[in-house]
Amino acid sequence: MEVTGATEPTTSGGFSEGSAVSDAWMPRIRYVRAAADGGPLKGGAPRVVWNVLGADPQQVSARSAAQRLDQGGYPSHLVWNPHNGEIIQLIPIIRAARALSPAGGSGPASWPGDARDGNVNAEGRVCAQICVVAQSDEPFTEGPMVGRREILTWLDSWGIPRSWPAGQPAPFPECHATVRSRRLWARGGHFGASQVPGLAATGPGAIDPERLTGRSAAKAGHLAPAGARADVPLQPAGQHAAGPPPGAGYDPPDLGELLGAGSGRPASLTRVR
Repeated sequence: MEVTGATEPTTSGGFSEGSAVSDAWMPRIRYVRAAADGGPLKGGAPRVVWNVLGADPQQVSARSAAQRLDQGGYPSHLVWNPHNGEIIQLIPIIRAARALSPAGGSGPASWPGDARDGNVNAEGRVCAQICVVAQSDEPFTEGPMVGRREILTWLDSWGIPRSWPAGQPAPFPECHATVRSRRLWARGGHFGASQVPGLAATGPGAIDPERLTGRSAAKAGHLAPAGARADVPLQPAGQHAAGPPPGAGYDPPDLGELLGAGSGRPASLTRVR
């Protein structure tokens, strides 16, 4: 169900437009309630993860992309079209999203037993997930970013520092060799999906942290040196620590299966506006 306006849907605290406290639902945007979220957050340093959807922002609306992410079971908190400033929120920031989930499963909320302990979706007292309607090989920070200030103001209100502990996200295909450090992840701040421990995501590409947040990234190396070993990520129960769980690396950027009605191509997004 789509809800418009700044005061609905409301949280249990009844936050409204202009409230002095932080809003779980970003004010003055449109909302499409996700069918399910990722459950309660586990606490820890607040952070935000940026990813891209492998789609042309001049042809694909944030609303259509958000609806298809939800239908596929991988909703993020926000879907943003930086070309026209359209922003859709699916999940309140006080709940975990599901965009960092392994592929082929029914989502983190249904993982059995201790498997949730390896769910990066729920790590942090805030773990905002933002999917941008853009291409990983064409960094969205090189074009218009309508709505950027409003998004960052909202993230600031939740205490997410404008730091990039893991440095600038690597371009494709170098992102496959990115060190996904749990030590850096634990600091909180801003991350690309390609820097999240335990995933094999490749987005958002070589975006410019300074253009996006006004803060330059840490001088962290993108690639693991020869013979080096990245921090061991948390693994769902029953998985070997030597590698990610089967299907890990569902990369919301490439929505071919979700958005293409079987076509397998992100370009099929253009059919839904």
